[in-house]
Amino acid sequence: MENIVAVKSYAFAIRVVKLYKLLSQEKREFILSKQMLRSGTAIGALIKEAEHAQSKADFLNKMNVALKEANETEYWLMLMKDTEYLNEKEFQSIREDCSELLKLLISIVKSTKTSIKK
Repeated sequence: MENIVAVKSYAFAIRVVKLYKLLSQEKREFILSKQMLRSGTAIGALIKEAEHAQSKADFLNKMNVALKEANETEYWLMLMKDTEYLNEKEFQSIREDCSELLKLLISIVKSTKTSIKK
């Protein structure tokens, strides 16, 4: 069975890398975009790590950290829009993907917490 959150986080990481290249090469912005690159690519890496978690608690921890990274990525995207490194269209497009990942990760974290309590 295909892991939807892993697939979506990988596709998101590709978008983040491409956006980083655009921002650093065309707009000469290195600080904010580097933060976005770090957190935006960490999401998928943590989800990949969670596939081989040693326990449910380990899985939950990795997914929680992935959720924090997704939340941080959303922050950097908002900041880049509000400082005019991203226009509204660019921002809305990538933020939709980020929001979708946030919703998936919140759901996974909640259901995992519930299953651990049982």
